[in-house]
Amino acid sequence: MTSTDIKREERIRHEHGQRCRKLDEIRGLAVINMIAYHFLWDLVYIYGFDLGWYRSNGAYLWQQAICRTFIFLSGFCLPLGHNTARRGLTVFAGGALVTAVTLAVMPDSRVIFGVLTLTGSCMLLLCRAGHALRRLPPALGLVVSLLLFGVTRGINDGWAGFEGLRLVKLPEALYRNLLTAYIGFPYKGFYSTDYFSLFPWLFLFLAGCFLFYLMEQTGTLRLLVKGRVPFLAAIGRHSLIIYLLHQPVIYLVCQLALVFCGE
Repeated sequence: MTSTDIKREERIRHEHGQRCRKLDEIRGLAVINMIAYHFLWDLVYIYGFDLGWYRSNGAYLWQQAICRTFIFLSGFCLPLGHNTARRGLTVFAGGALVTAVTLAVMPDSRVIFGVLTLTGSCMLLLCRAGHALRRLPPALGLVVSLLLFGVTRGINDGWAGFEGLRLVKLPEALYRNLLTAYIGFPYKGFYSTDYFSLFPWLFLFLAGCFLFYLMEQTGTLRLLVKGRVPFLAAIGRHSLIIYLLHQPVIYLVCQLALVFCGE
């Protein structure tokens, strides 16, 4: 990175740092939805409640909206990071902690290559690529990233093509081990309750990054200046620690409810 690139990055952080309040609010709303979704998950899969809707397409779309918001926002905020490599390592370590705890405490509900592992990986892969990404036309980068995300959305299941439209069956030889599962090709028998491989999700992360560059280029970043819901912004600013703690807290609340209800 040249000295000009560094100065530009510093200027962007200085000029647009305050705009993170709006982004924090969006992230905070996603966190609340995530907690609600995982609360219902615990009721269905740990405590045996029969919630038919939770297995419906509506619940799937809800879950996808939550995770896609987190990943897209992480990409959008990449140019604003003060130390992206350190942040990436922190988030990746959080993902490793979730994996270790779930394997030890509830292996049947283990999380391997979850959303924290993904976003941490994306940050580490792209932490030095900002100056290169800036040289690409942002509108083109956004469109291509979204198209690649769509085309590769089904690679976990052995095919390429837009969601619901299978165009190309991928070779079974790609699906071999944990490394290929991390990349996007899970081997037969691989299981994780929260699985976000590097591909296709890196493309959604990149789409968020290119949207930032597009809004910067068009002067529309000012639309994110003012925050209106401080409560949501506060949640969004502490999304990582909330993510790490929310499931133990939900479980504790459910256990206490069972005690008080005499179960």
